[in-house]
Amino acid sequence: GAFQKKGHSARVLSPEEAEKLAKDQVLVSEFKQLKLEKEAQKNWDLFYKRNSTNFFKDRHWTTREFQELKACREFADQKLTILEAGCGVGNCLFPLLEEDKNIFAYACDFSPRAVEYVKKNALYSTERCKVFQCDLTKDDLLDNIPGDSVDVVTLIFVLSAIHPDKMHLVLRNIYKVLKPGKCVLFRDYGLYDHAMLRFKSGSKLGENFYVRQDGTRSYFFTEEFLSQLFKAEGYLQVVNEYVQRETVNRKEDLRVPRVFLQSKFQKP
Repeated sequence: GAFQKKGHSARVLSPEEAEKLAKDQVLVSEFKQLKLEKEAQKNWDLFYKRNSTNFFKDRHWTTREFQELKACREFADQKLTILEAGCGVGNCLFPLLEEDKNIFAYACDFSPRAVEYVKKNALYSTERCKVFQCDLTKDDLLDNIPGDSVDVVTLIFVLSAIHPDKMHLVLRNIYKVLKPGKCVLFRDYGLYDHAMLRFKSGSKLGENFYVRQDGTRSYFFTEEFLSQLFKAEGYLQVVNEYVQRETVNRKEDLRVPRVFLQSKFQKP
């Protein structure tokens, strides 16, 4: 069993959890932090080399969670142009293309290996999607996508992998290709998610920012931080809230608190 609630209040920590986080104040050295930033692409490439297309489950929940994918149509079978920023190996992209025949998708990822996996997928068709390698913090999306041409941008579990100092560059880049009046649909890790509490001492890079054992990084968002980030780049906030879930593993009698931030920001 599991429950889910949405809202604006952050998860409240247990005294044990609060103590663990309070104790963990030592940051990874500046030298190692610079190395992680420099090798970010290599680390994600190695991640996909090790896990191939098997790590993430196909995300068939996208249209359920984001009714906007259907709601942003002006008429029933209107063709939509979407951009999946940070597509990985296509776990979100292909279920969406299968479910909705009136979508053309641009998709890009930081990892050249992930992009190759997308191109090798039996469902990949150049008539329905265009995939390309892109570092969203520095490669101009206008090189691959016309300006003001995209109806919906999905940014799902992507921004958390980017250094907080560079996140605004991603939002600025996306802004250029999004049509006025259209939206970015966002979902990512929220503050005090179970994954944040599992990091061992010595994994902390900064406030709410950690490194995994494989060198990939993860940031855990507060509602306020995300709101400021988008608004500073000219977006209007439509929805921005925590999704809190408690997943129960009956076999091991474990209750796992999951926290995500689910949001929608509009280009005026």
